[in-house]
Amino acid sequence: MFTGLVEETGALLALARTAAGARLTLRAPLVAADARLGDSIAVNGCCLTVTARDADVLAFDLLAETLDRTNLGALAPGAPVNLERALAAHTRLGGHFVQGHIDTTARVLSFEKVNADHRLEIELPPAFAGYVAFKGSIAIDGISLTVAEVAAASFTVWIIPHTLALTNLRAKQAGDFVNLECDLLAKYVERLLAVRVAR
Repeated sequence: MFTGLVEETGALLALARTAAGARLTLRAPLVAADARLGDSIAVNGCCLTVTARDADVLAFDLLAETLDRTNLGALAPGAPVNLERALAAHTRLGGHFVQGHIDTTARVLSFEKVNADHRLEIELPPAFAGYVAFKGSIAIDGISLTVAEVAAASFTVWIIPHTLALTNLRAKQAGDFVNLECDLLAKYVERLLAVRVAR
């Protein structure tokens, strides 16, 4: 479980394809400092397991499902990735509950500076439109954000300078794909209603 508050922006070193999927290695001085084998780390919002560590370099093994559902397989060496260690029971929950289970990827439609902030508009795939609500929470590349606008085929969030400076959003532009994780509560509400209707 995560909060969607990015702790560090790491740098992708390599993505080596394997028979089962791929091995991703990245440099992350802060997160790697106390990382142990088996730890869960959110990488662009995707919960991955540390399979190797060497000083400030971490390695993760990705399954084909992860490559199909996230933007990790399309990253080039040097690409910035958002990193967050798993939530500890004694820490503050400053964002929202993020599982690290990516629902889908979506395309950035526009990313524009407006005064000191940035307006980020992202396409809204029809299959996930019901999970996105005005003033609701959504995780974009693992960043906990508040939905500011919802249209028929897109939604918008606003990015403050602090978030822009500390995350990989500073490198995003129209046409790029981001990982989306919809709010967990919306999924449970949908499931509960479906079960009641089926009865």
